[in-house]
Amino acid sequence: MQRPKRRICGVDEAGRGPIAGPVVAAAVILDPDRRIQGLADSKLLSASRRTALAADIRRDALAWAVAAASVEEIDALNILRATLLAMRRAVEALQQAPQEAWIDGNRCPELHCPARAIVGGDRLHAAISAASILAKTVRDAHMLDLHQLHPEYRFDRHKGYATREHLRLLEQFGPRARVHRHSVAPVMRLLQRDLRAIDPVA
Repeated sequence: MQRPKRRICGVDEAGRGPIAGPVVAAAVILDPDRRIQGLADSKLLSASRRTALAADIRRDALAWAVAAASVEEIDALNILRATLLAMRRAVEALQQAPQEAWIDGNRCPELHCPARAIVGGDRLHAAISAASILAKTVRDAHMLDLHQLHPEYRFDRHKGYATREHLRLLEQFGPRARVHRHSVAPVMRLLQRDLRAIDPVA
């Protein structure tokens, strides 16, 4: 896994695919003199390993920041534009300005520094792996908070993804404002169903 010599921030997101909750992005500038062992794509790590590595990243990185785009912003902008917005917010929140940003994926947000999109970057570059770990752990923690507020949806189990269980509970309880993304098909379908129940000609 490559470690850059210049002051490069890795950027990644968590939460593009779910039908509930925000999309979260992180930006990380690693310290070449303080190597963090075990960095990898967050999806390949256990929850406990991600938590331990997130603590190491916060302690040993030169700079890190986490930002989000809300459910309302996702619905207003679409998920791609909301993701790029969260990434831009994360980079702009860094306490040290990067010389370049390496973005996981095939699109770059508009930044004040050069940016490079790298497909599969979270498996290739340590800084992007670190960003993926921070984004994933922060978003998962947020979804656990949402579970405390709305336990009927079992966000602690699926983190807002469209699992069979989540879709069944969504059908039973209906979508929750400011929690479920109204612009995604399963939620939109239920909203339209409820609207027709109130007004059959709608």
